[in-house]
Amino acid sequence: MESWEPGTAGVLELPSGRLVRGRGLRNPLPAGPEPTYGLYLLGKEPPEVAWECGWLKWPDFWLPAADAPAKLRTAWERAAGERVELACGGGKGRTGTALACLAVLDGVPAHEAVAFVRRGYDRRAVETPWQKRYVRRFTG
Repeated sequence: MESWEPGTAGVLELPSGRLVRGRGLRNPLPAGPEPTYGLYLLGKEPPEVAWECGWLKWPDFWLPAADAPAKLRTAWERAAGERVELACGGGKGRTGTALACLAVLDGVPAHEAVAFVRRGYDRRAVETPWQKRYVRRFTG
């Protein structure tokens, strides 16, 4: 199976080598292979896609539903051998927060995960103080 390309815009390489694509759903689908699994971080049901997906209820600028750790762990586990994408409306706040949580699952210390994602994904990732606090407290 063709994988994401490290260094491609929107693709975060975790310390284990797992590659996860983050994106904003308001933007066009990027060129290249489609995901095999997507986890969509939205306050309402996501649009239909041609690949398997999950939905994590997560209103814009707020925090995710209580089932977030299990759904994020599933995305992280699947990223070991599949093309996984995480996406919200704009691709910054919720997506950045979720990517930071995956980084914690992958061994990045929680207090360093936001900076890790800002370096490797988007410098504006994780938008609110409560999203930063969520990552610092995330244990998966």
